[in-house]
Formats: sequence, structure tokens, C-alpha cells
Amino acid sequence: MMREKDDNVNQSSNAPDDDVLELAHQLMHDYRALLHQVLRDGPHGITHMDSRVLGYFAHHTGATQSDLAQHSGRDKAQIARLIKGLRERGLLEGEADQQDRRNVRLSLTAEGRSAHKALQRQGARLRAQAVAGLSAPQRQQLIVLLHQVRANLAALR
Repeated sequence: MMREKDDNVNQSSNAPDDDVLELAHQLMHDYRALLHQVLRDGPHGITHMDSRVLGYFAHHTGATQSDLAQHSGRDKAQIARLIKGLRERGLLEGEADQQDRRNVRLSLTAEGRSAHKALQRQGARLRAQAVAGLSAPQRQQLIVLLHQVRANLAALR
């Protein structure tokens, strides 16, 4: 696998070593960069947002552009551009709704399903690699600790 260039946009060089949330942020940034590297460098140049759209329609076949906009909270124009690009690349296809021909029901093409499955396989490999060398009790302890940090933040809502 090719190594991605360092991305300093989301890196904070002056964060203290004990800043748990900054470390979690950096960890997720590294994970996502590696996760999407395979697809970005592939034949379709899939971005992070492209993969999120593919994932949505993989789980919500026949949903509409409006459904995705409502689900994601993203700007409708941004969603429209993403869907247009995926359709142009042959990863997403649409069919007019039988009850309301103005709505288009979207689903993954065979190529789109293949790209989505590649992303899932890459994710499984990365998750396994991320915890390599940790014993089962260490992994369980890490999970418990991260749930506690999350609960602490949720209590502030």
C-alpha cells in the first residue's frame, strides 16, 4: 500500500501528550486517511464524502436525494453535487419514483457495490491492525475507558 503524504491540516503539534481528545481526533484522522487511500487512488477517485454517500445508499436502497440531505444535515446543493458525480462515474443510479415522478430513487450500481465492499474490507483490515499487539483484556479496557469519556461528554448535554 502506498504511504499517504503527511496531512498537517488536522494535526496540532503543540497539543500536550495527555490531551485524550486531541489524540482521539488524530487517531480518527489517521484511520480515515488510510481507509480512503485505497479508493481515492483507485479507478473512481472516491473521496471521504463520496464513501459516506455510497454507504448511505448501500443501507437505504431506493432513498432519495432529499432523504440523504435530511439524514446527513448537509447542504442540499452539496448533496446534489456529490450524487451527480457518483452517477457520472457509474457508481450510483436513479429511477423515477412511481408515485411521484419528480423524485428519483437512488441505488448503488454493481460498480458502486464493489467500491463500497472494498471500503468495508479496508476498514476491517485497518481495525484489526489498529489493535494488533493488544491483548483481549487490553482491548476491553480501552473500550470501557472510551465509553467512560463519551459518557462524561454526554452528561454535559
